[in-house]
Amino acid sequence: MKISLLKIAHARSGDKGDTANVGIIALKPEYYPLLVRELTAEAVKEHFGPMVKGRVERFELPNLNSLNFLLHESLGGGGTLSLMTDAQGKTFSTALLRMYIDLSDDEAVALGLSLPD
Repeated sequence: MKISLLKIAHARSGDKGDTANVGIIALKPEYYPLLVRELTAEAVKEHFGPMVKGRVERFELPNLNSLNFLLHESLGGGGTLSLMTDAQGKTFSTALLRMYIDLSDDEAVALGLSLPD
């Protein structure tokens, strides 16, 4: 089955020059392994498509049950140079929470996530 990240995580994002910084935090510690497994740098890059022109780096923070992503070359030059509507990258967190990940029905049941009808 596929579920939206919004069901298992919350997020925050901002800018570091031309790089968007997105933190994804598991809502429960038992959701963290799903994030680690499903949210690879490659999967995040694919999710954002042409919005991210550079590489995506992933950092694991297991003590916080979270992942941090750096989306290089994603802000049109950065806050002071960019003509983008969201030059500080504040909406990247919401966009990433709209990503869907795969999990088995058994995992969903074990984690207390509802199955589709």
